[in-house]
Formats: sequence, C-alpha cells, structure tokens
Amino acid sequence: MAHTKAQRAVKGNRDSRARRLGVKKYGGEVVVAGNIIMRQKGTRFWAGEGTMLTNDFTIMALKPGKVEFVKNLGKTYICVV
Repeated sequence: MAHTKAQRAVKGNRDSRARRLGVKKYGGEVVVAGNIIMRQKGTRFWAGEGTMLTNDFTIMALKPGKVEFVKNLGKTYICVV
C-alpha cells in the first residue's frame, strides 16, 4: 500500500501581474487632459509644463497638446505644449 495520499492539483501557484511601467505617450504624440504619459517607480522623469506628478509617480497631462521631453540641469522633464 502507498504511504502517501494522492494529491490535488495546485491552485494557488499563480504569479502576480507585472506593473506595466514605462512611457505610454512618446514625444510628438498628441494627448488630451487626463492621459497617462508615463508610469514610473520614483522620479526618473519630472513633470513639466502642462503635466502633473501623481502620488505613485505617474505623469499625467493636464491640458491637450503634444508631448515634449526636455532636458535641463540633469533632469528630464515631460511637458505638454
């Protein structure tokens, strides 16, 4: 006789989904207010004119326009003009 019982298939072996970080709208693309331009961990990019930095470091458009990446004093700003 067998010394161990038959075992069921594992149901709890699922992994969590990835965080989907990165640029969502690139330079020159047209955005409307509320569009997410960048999802990031920490302040790799900074919010410039026409954008805002949310509490999870997402950069969103505040007004319609074109996305622009601007480098200034070692920081990269994302602007909507």
